Amino acid sequence: MHYKLKNRILAEAEYIVKYGATVRKTAKIFGVGKSTVHKDMVSRLKPLSIDLYEKVKLVLEKNLLERHVRGGLATKNKYLIKKSLKKHNL
Repeated sequence: MHYKLKNRILAEAEYIVKYGATVRKTAKIFGVGKSTVHKDMVSRLKPLSIDLYEKVKLVLEKNLLERHVRGGLATKNKYLIKKSLKKHNL
C-alpha cells in the first residue's frame, strides 16, 4: 500500500475517534467520497492498526444507531425555520 494512502487512512481513523465524526463529515474534511472513507475504515484500516480499527468500529456503530435521531432533528429544525420565515413574511 502506498504511504500516502496509509497516512490518509490513519488520519481519517484518528479524526473519527477523536471527534466521534460520521463518515459523511470525515469525507468532507478529507476531500474524499463517503464510499472511500467507508472502504478505508471497514477494510483497509484493519491490517494497518487493529487497535484503531476497533475504536473506529465502535464510533461507526454508535453513529449508525443515532442516525435516525439526527435525521428527525434535522427535519424538525427545517420546518421550524420554514414556519418562522412564513410568520415574518420572508
